[in-house]
Amino acid sequence: MNIHWCGTGLSAIPGLRRLIRNGHDVTVWNRTPEKARAEVGDLTDDIRAFTPEAVAEAVQKGDVVVSMLPADWHVALAEICLAREAHFVSSSYIAPEMRALGDAARAKGLSFVNEVGLDPGIDHLMAHHLVAAYRASEAFDPANEISFTSYCGGFPKVPNDFRYKFSWSPLGVLKALRSPSRSLKDFEELNVDRPWNAITRFTTPLAGAEEFEAYPNRDSLPFIADYRFDPDWKVKTFVRGTLRLDGWSEAWAPVFREVETLNGPEGDARLKEMSDQFWADHAYDEGEADRVVLFVSLKAEKDGATVWHRTYAMDAWGDAESSAMGRLVSVPVSLAIEAVLAGRLPAGVTPAPHDPAVVEDWLAEVGKLAQKLEVVDHLA
Repeated sequence: MNIHWCGTGLSAIPGLRRLIRNGHDVTVWNRTPEKARAEVGDLTDDIRAFTPEAVAEAVQKGDVVVSMLPADWHVALAEICLAREAHFVSSSYIAPEMRALGDAARAKGLSFVNEVGLDPGIDHLMAHHLVAAYRASEAFDPANEISFTSYCGGFPKVPNDFRYKFSWSPLGVLKALRSPSRSLKDFEELNVDRPWNAITRFTTPLAGAEEFEAYPNRDSLPFIADYRFDPDWKVKTFVRGTLRLDGWSEAWAPVFREVETLNGPEGDARLKEMSDQFWADHAYDEGEADRVVLFVSLKAEKDGATVWHRTYAMDAWGDAESSAMGRLVSVPVSLAIEAVLAGRLPAGVTPAPHDPAVVEDWLAEVGKLAQKLEVVDHLA
């Protein structure tokens, strides 16, 4: 069985190199083969120019196709997998069009695995670990009030005045500023039209108690079920969101003001201009270290007192071999590929695995990727 790895951008390389070094048969596809050769040409000669037609012709039954391309390619490649009876893996959120392929994939015994990068991905694993630990604890009681938070952020290890730097086109970050979010706060649904309207302070539980700015993103509520909360649990707070360096909202205030005024084709054109300028002004320098932090917390309260509270905390930064973002996105993807090949993941369209054995195996590997990874017991 062959692995067809499509895309060799900055977030793809460590996991790809890991698979090749582990002896897997990997065909590397990239729209610019020369760029792929610069990244993995020392390990393999099987590097080809990406087109969907070429991939469709090469894929055989039982192979695994990996999309590290922009999200609008995922469904097209998954449909090729259906036709060729191959498995599919991506790190991205499950789009409705991807979810719609679930029954067909399941009927053919194919695993279409998504949300196995950093966020989404590692955050899911941490959530599954915490929920399982809480259920197994003496404090567990369906009548407890539950608060859940999951915050992830990536930024330069040495802060700059802009409080942020870009590893790839800033356009996605700018578009996200126009996206609404949905979460739970004090048992009520919280709908926020713009991230800057919901910025709060977040203090890490790690040594030093560093402070960040936090805000909710996307729609958190479907993950209540995905994290296996029982329907009758009293969920007080549930939010998945983003962390930024302290001072980010002040540094970005002019950006917020302009983004708020943009609409229609002219607004999209201006957003592209802003993206190009930010890429010129605030891209990572060659060899500059990035930093990734992730904090997933579960708290249970009874009669106003906290009876269980733990946070899975991670702090990682780039080194001479790779960026933190590259490691933490692509190595979990490579773990998912190996799990598919080993038959450890179910058929159909799925996110990061729930199986406790797989979760703990993957988290142990994540511990090798981050400089700090620990479960903090706030009541210990």
